[in-house]
Amino acid sequence: MKVSVILAHPDTGSLNHAIAIAAVGALKENGHLVSFHDLYLEGFDPIIPKEEISRDGTMDVAIAIHCLEIANAEGIIIVHPNWWGQPPAVLKGWIDRVLRAGVAYEFLEGDSGEGVPRGLLKARKALVFNTGNTKPEREARVFKDPLESIWRYCIFGLCGIDDFYRKTYSVVGTSTLEERESWLRDVKSIVGKRFPRSDGA
Repeated sequence: MKVSVILAHPDTGSLNHAIAIAAVGALKENGHLVSFHDLYLEGFDPIIPKEEISRDGTMDVAIAIHCLEIANAEGIIIVHPNWWGQPPAVLKGWIDRVLRAGVAYEFLEGDSGEGVPRGLLKARKALVFNTGNTKPEREARVFKDPLESIWRYCIFGLCGIDDFYRKTYSVVGTSTLEERESWLRDVKSIVGKRFPRSDGA
């Protein structure tokens, strides 16, 4: 299975990086083909130019490669911190530029964009791993966990992926080494269960 892993965190020593590495390792152990992108390390440009907005707009080579990979992916894993209840700006820009009309979704003929789009992504499964510094109870009670709605309904649901799972690890700021190590074991377990070894691997 081809699985695309997208990481968005500026610190290479972060728990997010460790989570992404653990996820990639678990995928490879199960024989999957992995395309991995560290958006900060690659210097991904999140700003979408006006020429790129339309479905048939021109795009540079780097964006075209991302679009081709995500269109052909059979599974997707996203790793990012919870910043203000949202993904980091670089990841929001990746969503804007890569999960675009004609790649991730389309409107049916005669629809001027007011209807419900049809998802185009080949992937049937998506995982999102988040880190945060808010206790889960407060996140749910006060902030209503906006990342769940963003990823489940506004992004993957719209693009045709119904098999979605998301896990947040917190509180990172006061976590112990033992806690972080247990979280990484959990990541490997989740990835292994969601993307098991295929018969052809």
